[in-house]
Amino acid sequence: MLLKLIRLVSIVLGLMVMTNLSIGDGTQVLHAQQEIPSYAKWGSLAVRKTKERYPDAVIVDYLHIGKEYGMMNSTEKFKLWLRRDGKEFGVFIDIQFETESEKLIDIKFRETDR
Repeated sequence: MLLKLIRLVSIVLGLMVMTNLSIGDGTQVLHAQQEIPSYAKWGSLAVRKTKERYPDAVIVDYLHIGKEYGMMNSTEKFKLWLRRDGKEFGVFIDIQFETESEKLIDIKFRETDR
């Protein structure tokens, strides 16, 4: 019984050491896999099309507002904050696509001061 307990403690301690690797200065290195959000490709498209539409502006912030689901068509909604000529403004981007095939249907832009 004591031998089994010692073996179990040794295994647990060994696993703890192996999973919590550290750099020489004591900094822990965590190995985590980041999950790519389902809207990532639409967010990239929103940023790319916004840069094309406002080539003289800098995108300073990005927000995924959400998704509107539909039987035939769905819409991913984003808000980007831009700076141009010392002034900042927001742009709402709605990307409409076929729900099943994810084929792009339309992209709408709407500027806002908030």
